[in-house]
Amino acid sequence: MEYEIKQSGKFKYVEEGAGEPLVLLHGLFGALSNFKELVEHFKQTHKVVIPMLPLFDLTLLETSVSGLARFVQKFLDARNYGNVHLLGNSLGGHVGLVYVLKHPEHVKTLTLTGSSGLFENGMGETYPKRGDYEFIKRKTELTFYDPTIATKELVDEVFGIVNNRLKALKVITLAKSAIRHNLGNELQEIKTPTCLIWGKNDTITPPMVAEEFKKLLSNSELHWIDKSGHAPMMEVPGEFNIILEKFLAKHKG
Repeated sequence: MEYEIKQSGKFKYVEEGAGEPLVLLHGLFGALSNFKELVEHFKQTHKVVIPMLPLFDLTLLETSVSGLARFVQKFLDARNYGNVHLLGNSLGGHVGLVYVLKHPEHVKTLTLTGSSGLFENGMGETYPKRGDYEFIKRKTELTFYDPTIATKELVDEVFGIVNNRLKALKVITLAKSAIRHNLGNELQEIKTPTCLIWGKNDTITPPMVAEEFKKLLSNSELHWIDKSGHAPMMEVPGEFNIILEKFLAKHKG
């Protein structure tokens, strides 16, 4: 399913369906395809919005988790989306947390899946290994419980990013920002209803990270998805959507 990418000023985004806004924040190597099944399911009941995060377009000074959170704030303000349901995967979850800490009044619920913000295993100290396709393929496969989810198209996309000198620099800058911007001391301030949906086989943000989020976020619930890695909304979309649907139904209207 191809979605129309809309443009409003400097913002590019996807918007499908009608209802309460469900805003999806992608990760460092995220693409629209990551959320395909989720969009198809929830556009029946919600206005599903995916802003294209400017991972490679901000100045080096602004290339940070906080810089991306400021971008999300400007986007939501420009589009006049209020009282949103915010969902983030990986780095997108981290950006969502920083946004909620600054603007809790604008967020009705928060959903995190494989979120950074406390701890994450990156691509490793040898990343990015430019020109080594097999290395990038193996690293991309580690994102998933089932390595076949890492299609050639997905691996090619990651390979293209790390072999672009400027993009590779931005990826490293964002990854370092995520590690430095640990939210452990701030999470207790968040009272927004939060749903944690975690792959039991996530090796990038392992299960102990989900348990720590659950402990620190006082108004949170934790759901496990078996045989799933860092992106359960891609790998086990049916189960993921059922969990999210029940959570959103509790906080509707």
